[in-house]
Amino acid sequence: MDNNEYKGTTTVGLVCDKGVVLATEKRATMGHFIASKDARKVYQIDDLMAMTTAGSVGDAQRLVKWIQVESKLYKMRREEPMTVKGVVSLLANILSGNRYYPYYVQLLVGGVDKNGPGIYSLDAVGGIIEEKKAVSTGSGSPVAYGVLEDRYVDNIPMDGGVELVIRALHNAMKRDSASGDGINVVVITKDGYMQMEDSEIKKIRDTLT
Repeated sequence: MDNNEYKGTTTVGLVCDKGVVLATEKRATMGHFIASKDARKVYQIDDLMAMTTAGSVGDAQRLVKWIQVESKLYKMRREEPMTVKGVVSLLANILSGNRYYPYYVQLLVGGVDKNGPGIYSLDAVGGIIEEKKAVSTGSGSPVAYGVLEDRYVDNIPMDGGVELVIRALHNAMKRDSASGDGINVVVITKDGYMQMEDSEIKKIRDTLT
């Protein structure tokens, strides 16, 4: 699918030594019009799992609610959470089953399960890629990838991963007019799910050149 259909977003995901970091900026656009400066693009799916969204807001929100319900039902029935790959496989089946009336989305799903940390990307028709290191989606992703490929190292520590996703988004927001208005960062380890405070993110951004 042409990347031009995924407008107004930059999302980033990193696999780190003890977990994953997922981040997005907050601007939502309709063409050249800034529709929102506080758009939500990262959602908690399960206790230790999150999903970032690029593309149609309505389609993304519908998929988020669907997968949140399915993961809760699975946990009730099996008395254990779905794995990240299990959630991704279910999403891929949903997307593939609607390929003739597709959900206009590009998704990252990341978290920590019994297999360790993991991140997967999905396209609008259910194609899956397991991301072993760093990944970005959306209109600002070419700029974000420049930063990620320059600075990512294997087994990057969590603190370094947080600084790197903020740096990647900070630079993407400078160059992509459809990305901006702040950053959301989610940090997931086996010990918990944490959404970073705006003040903490600002401190890191203030150190960037």
